[in-house]
Amino acid sequence: MKFMFTREPLRRDISITRPKNYMGIARGTVIGAFEQLHAEGVLETKPASGTCVARSLADSSHSRSVRESAFSDLNSIPPARATTFAKVYDEFSPLPQVPFAVSVPQGLALPEDAWRKLGNRIRARGPGAPSGYDDPQGTSALREAVAEYVRRSRSVRCEPEQVIITSGIQQALYLCCQLFLEKGDQVWVEDPAYRGLTAILESAGDESSMVRVPVDAEGIQVETGIRLAPDARVAFVTPSHQYPLGMPMSMSRRNALVRWANDHHSWIVEDDYDSELRYAGHPFPSLQGLAPSRVIYLGTFSKILFPSLRLGYAIVPKGLETAFCGARILMDRHPPSADQHVLAAFIREGHLDRHIRRIRGIYAERRDQLVEMIQRHIPATRGWLQPGDQGMHMVLWLSEDIDDRKTATAALAAGVAVRPVSSTFSIARKRPGLILGLGDFSLADMESAVHVLARIITSV
Repeated sequence: MKFMFTREPLRRDISITRPKNYMGIARGTVIGAFEQLHAEGVLETKPASGTCVARSLADSSHSRSVRESAFSDLNSIPPARATTFAKVYDEFSPLPQVPFAVSVPQGLALPEDAWRKLGNRIRARGPGAPSGYDDPQGTSALREAVAEYVRRSRSVRCEPEQVIITSGIQQALYLCCQLFLEKGDQVWVEDPAYRGLTAILESAGDESSMVRVPVDAEGIQVETGIRLAPDARVAFVTPSHQYPLGMPMSMSRRNALVRWANDHHSWIVEDDYDSELRYAGHPFPSLQGLAPSRVIYLGTFSKILFPSLRLGYAIVPKGLETAFCGARILMDRHPPSADQHVLAAFIREGHLDRHIRRIRGIYAERRDQLVEMIQRHIPATRGWLQPGDQGMHMVLWLSEDIDDRKTATAALAAGVAVRPVSSTFSIARKRPGLILGLGDFSLADMESAVHVLARIITSV
């Protein structure tokens, strides 16, 4: 392909007219197109030779075959890690906001008008107004508010300098794995456990490092963990409200876990899941208060306020702050600043404490209503509830002949959102059941959803 430009002498006996533009394109457009193609290396210009297609693109058939081959390989044999992450996406896709999706704030469970008013004031011309890059550790105002809050409500021993603001528990767990684990290190993980944690460890490609330690009525079985992997690098636990079963870790198990960590110079990552929502008595104190130099304490505001807030925190032993911040910079630089300032004011002015007291009553009432509905509509031989007195979900165990994954899929198709509990267990200890989230759903919607579950469960 070669473009040649020539000039013919003009005849004196004819009038000069503008050449006809058959394509309706302006001269400047054509010149701009040629200049862009030249800049991209598609065309090349040689003095006294004109403009032609670049020689590097001359063998177009070969280039096309190489490109088609590459795409064909990617489609037919995707990389193992790509497949793993694609499965994570499928598994963690959000459920519709219908009964019984977990952490769906509605009605009275939403933050009061104070959140909106604070946001309007602080984001407009206050400290939350648009600005430059911020501190990867989080704004000092929120870190101070978080430190004061957890000292008072959770018996955590810390200073604001130890608080790292995160985008929720999931990011905090990921940071802990990045920071503490090297290939071949063993870790204790509860059995069953939060699927978000086990998915992180599986995606690392070294599943043999994950040692599943059973839980019972007192929490994680420390002696079993010591027998299976005495030199484990980290123990991931949910001591205040075991996920997903709901029991708290007993004091004897807490002492045993701390003693093991001290003896083996290991770390404990405490996910303080749903600790604020205990319906009878006071919330259990944190494990971190027993061993602040060995425990990384994780909390979130996504559950008690609203999931789209995406703000949580990690409280780390002194000396680890800069390491956590460095790992965090490589992920997302720093958390969004505006909502940090709004949340700091929300905590500082007492709105968070009032909000927790209110939703504790709402979820306790919804829990009692759900228990009554399930006992009335679902035969005890087909489904029964796990005992518990706190948290934002309940576990409905199913008889062994029921596939909880297929049940969850059928329920979703019928407009009911539940999660299978079997995915939280190791293969050896897998049990069928459903995770039912508590929310401020209407009684009519809850009753209808229980009817749907009853029909599906009894027809399997």
